[in-house]
Amino acid sequence: MIRIKTEQELEQMRVACRLTAIARKAAADAVHPGVTTGEIDRIVRKTIEDAGGKPSFLGYAGFPGSACVSINDEVIHGIPSDTRVVKEGDIVKVDVGAYINGFHGDCACTVPCGEVSDEAKRLIEVTRQSFYEGIKFAREGFRVSDISAAVQRYVEKNGFSVVRAYVGHGVGENLHESPEVPNFGRPGHGLRLQRGMTIAVEPMVNVGVYDIKVLPDGWTVKTRDGKLSAHYENTIAITDGAPEIMTNIDGEVL
Repeated sequence: MIRIKTEQELEQMRVACRLTAIARKAAADAVHPGVTTGEIDRIVRKTIEDAGGKPSFLGYAGFPGSACVSINDEVIHGIPSDTRVVKEGDIVKVDVGAYINGFHGDCACTVPCGEVSDEAKRLIEVTRQSFYEGIKFAREGFRVSDISAAVQRYVEKNGFSVVRAYVGHGVGENLHESPEVPNFGRPGHGLRLQRGMTIAVEPMVNVGVYDIKVLPDGWTVKTRDGKLSAHYENTIAITDGAPEIMTNIDGEVL
């Protein structure tokens, strides 16, 4: 069932989404050589809890962290650890959710640690831009698959691949709601977008093949071929015009 949000509910969601964006920025700012993924996780938790919220991911289906922190060929769902040290040249994916006033926000970014390879820089930029290419179609009357096709088209035009096993989703009173928002597909198919829908658009882009594998911890997702992966995500609202990027800080999007 698709939950269409009222204006009052959207206002409540904006609070949750802004807090989520603040936590994402705090995590991104913490990325430097020598920091552990556990330290990044604690920064996210403190940022959210100090504002009166709860980390959406903590305990979600048993997940042990407040943020997913994934490095290099890890696509998503990396478990934070005090033994996992970030090194110069790594690319670090931080995925954050915050719950406050009955609603969730969800967003992610990929952060270079120090000086990274040209390939990594290009991967990060293409992944981020593919989100913006996708949301050009996040308007009333278009279909979810129009977003999906635009993301895929841009990524593949740039020589990379989009992960198929994991997709974006609706966001609201629940962290994951209908509809699913894939990053691939044919335009003009499936659900038509309506004003008041709130969705997370989140391209996951690989340098090599799109195939993935899940590690024995049951959470960490890695590229099948061991090549780099990047992730970028924002929660958006469908309006009567251009989509609203809800996970921002005073109009600024990371």
